[in-house]
Amino acid sequence: MTVLFVAIGGAAGSLARWGLASAVSADERPWMIVAINVLGSLALGFVVAIGDGLSPAVRTGIGVGVLGGFTTFSTFSMDVFGEFEAGRGFQALLIVVLSVGLGVAAAACGWVAGREVG
Repeated sequence: MTVLFVAIGGAAGSLARWGLASAVSADERPWMIVAINVLGSLALGFVVAIGDGLSPAVRTGIGVGVLGGFTTFSTFSMDVFGEFEAGRGFQALLIVVLSVGLGVAAAACGWVAGREVG
């Protein structure tokens, strides 16, 4: 059952990311990827915190499937490289700092929220 949840969740998460990233211009896409990764970090923090209240199959389906498909390190990496390649080094560094900083902060907030709920 876990494999099915991961597969369905991965498809759903990937389609959600594709839909959001496709809804913005090429210039705005790196910022959408930042938002997607931060939102995914928030959600994963929440899932981890309430994890004991979920079956292992559901927890894995959401964490690995949905959120694994939704967030993306490879696109983030290529976006940063693209900004450097285009001569926008400051923007590239800003994307890195905001992605990592906000991602960790969001994961912590999600975890705290999950602990309060669970």
